[in-house]
Amino acid sequence: MLKYDLLIFDWDGTLVDSIERIVVCMREAARGCGLPQRDDSQIKGIIGLGLPDAIAVLYPEVAGTGVADDFRRRYSDCYLGYEGQPSPLFPGVAHSLQRLRAAGYRLAVATGKSRRGLDRALRDHGWDGYFDITRCADETASKPDPLMLREILAYCDVCPERALMIGDSLFDLQMAARAGMDAVAVAYGAQSMACLQTADPLLTVECFDEFAAWLAAFESCGVDEYVG
Repeated sequence: MLKYDLLIFDWDGTLVDSIERIVVCMREAARGCGLPQRDDSQIKGIIGLGLPDAIAVLYPEVAGTGVADDFRRRYSDCYLGYEGQPSPLFPGVAHSLQRLRAAGYRLAVATGKSRRGLDRALRDHGWDGYFDITRCADETASKPDPLMLREILAYCDVCPERALMIGDSLFDLQMAARAGMDAVAVAYGAQSMACLQTADPLLTVECFDEFAAWLAAFESCGVDEYVG
């Protein structure tokens, strides 16, 4: 019997290599709004939040104003322009997800993307209907609020102890902890391994294949025996 029934993945920076594209579009939106530029680490530090929350962190002085609305439009237009060539999946993701499904895991996505953005990305990758459920920041509470995880758990009728969150940001890990779930951190996305480890994840990996291999070993020998 599997320890986990449900695997919940972040999207940007976890399944899809889109971090640099997000950074570029945030800078373009700031330039168009006449706002000061933020450095890479500052922008990567907000990836995972819903866009309104991300803008409020980077530019608190414009939160709730027309400037913030303009920023959102400019960012979305910029990102859409790039998505004529969809952001690629990280190496190993497609094959590993197929194997996880075949092994009996249910799969879900919990993302800071908008519903429109995620649906477009799923179509681009041929993944319409691939996941049991997906939740986006503009239809529920933004990370690290655990609401989207609780909604996913309720839909799948899975208790927190039987679900695992996989993400590349502190927001993912904090959200999982608040929902009473275990979490795995991936250090190839927005935030560094050192940063992610401050949230005490169950595991931190440097590639997606490493996560899939760990999970297979973890399930075969059990948590009390595995020392990876």
